Amino acid sequence: MQNNSKLRKLTLTAMLSAVATVLMFLDFSLPALIPSFVKMDVSEVPALLASFGLGPVYGIAVCLIKNLLNLLLHGSTGGIGELCNFLLGAAFVGTAGLIYSRRRTHGTAILASLIGALVMAVVSVPVNYFISYPVYATLFGGLDKIIAAYQALRPGTDGLLECLLIFNLPFTFVKGLLDAILTAVIFRSVNYFIEKKA
Repeated sequence: MQNNSKLRKLTLTAMLSAVATVLMFLDFSLPALIPSFVKMDVSEVPALLASFGLGPVYGIAVCLIKNLLNLLLHGSTGGIGELCNFLLGAAFVGTAGLIYSRRRTHGTAILASLIGALVMAVVSVPVNYFISYPVYATLFGGLDKIIAAYQALRPGTDGLLECLLIFNLPFTFVKGLLDAILTAVIFRSVNYFIEKKA
């Protein structure tokens, strides 16, 4: 019986990972708000559902699998984009899932999603500052070009850290809020299915 439950959880994790992978392919730019190389997507929604329905480890697993699949099928940054996406997604759904596991109510799920989005936004600053942007600078012609893309939107922007604090941190928080809203809309029906199957 326990083996059947574990198999169902792994099957659900695989299904949610497949949905997350497709959603990750459907990313888009918001060039009026942030440089076009920073993309918006809602691929954390299935991971958040897994984190709530199955537990935070399963949510993090969805983040890992969708990034590995994206790297194999669609990767264009030598894995650095996928690594950073995984780290941010894991911070988001891991935090939210851990909070929700303490008190499994709809209100807690909403609060947990908001806190998870805030954690992801804060984590995005060191992850981008120390990992992704130094690699992007090497791959795409230097840090000056990257900062220039931010300065095109806000001429007074000076330095990478300021770029990340003014643009990326709030953008990442809004991305998390969008994931949280979409999850809240579909949570009850989808979570009933997940918990019934698990």
